[in-house]
Amino acid sequence: MSRAVFAALLLGYLLILPVFSGSLLDRPVEIKLGYVPHPQVLRLASADHKLLTGEWLVVKVLYYFGSVLQKSFEHVIVRPEFANMYRTLQTSTRLDPYNMDPYYFAQAAFTWELGRVKEVNALLEYGIKHRSWDPWLHFYLGFNYAYFLKEYDKAAFYMQKAGEISGNSLFVNLAARYFYESEQTGLGLTFLDAMIAEAKDPAIRKTYELRRDALVAISSIEQAVEHYRRQHGRSPAELAELVNSNLLSDLPKDPYGGHFFLDERGRVRSSSKLAPSFSTEGVSDSQVIE
Repeated sequence: MSRAVFAALLLGYLLILPVFSGSLLDRPVEIKLGYVPHPQVLRLASADHKLLTGEWLVVKVLYYFGSVLQKSFEHVIVRPEFANMYRTLQTSTRLDPYNMDPYYFAQAAFTWELGRVKEVNALLEYGIKHRSWDPWLHFYLGFNYAYFLKEYDKAAFYMQKAGEISGNSLFVNLAARYFYESEQTGLGLTFLDAMIAEAKDPAIRKTYELRRDALVAISSIEQAVEHYRRQHGRSPAELAELVNSNLLSDLPKDPYGGHFFLDERGRVRSSSKLAPSFSTEGVSDSQVIE
């Protein structure tokens, strides 16, 4: 009798398994990251394996983000679960504050693509309390304060610390420039070159390379605009004038799929807003990072 019951249950399981499997495969990518318990709960549950658990959380986010990024390259628009990604990385730092990976990924994904610079800085400042010897966390903070927040006094402080710790003249020179830096495109390229050189994960490297390609295009347009102003005593009304004046052989392409234009202040902008197809435009703050 028990064997018959077992056989019936097994048959039922085999019949409904394809349905559940199909349902899982059809679910949108953004709900597959999963729930992460509170850091204190994980600290107790992981016991002597806190470091391993912390790294597992980072790998989980990296794999998830890589899948979402791949979907965007296939022109499939998905809405990444940014709030959950951030909380997962934050939990990882509470389990192992010395692991560089969560800080590195947060800097890559939540500043350029999401604009949540203050949240990233809070994570980096937490990391500095533990990785006080690490110049890169100071470097990230210095760059964020200068490039995104325009708070040059804080930027100079952190970049100077990065220079003192590492002895790298690049950091020292940047610290001096932050007090009067106005050419933000060049500053961004300097940062991205350094980040690409350090990138290990292909998905992260790709996001930085896309951003760098966009800034290279913008830089070439900005230089042409400046030449045009010197020649004509005014700004061009539209970018096509740069081509007509032989200052550009052709307008550079926006790697994010948009088109470049001049705004009312004469600054180079893009219709894509330099954001991938999974941009969070229109999403409230509470839906992004709580």
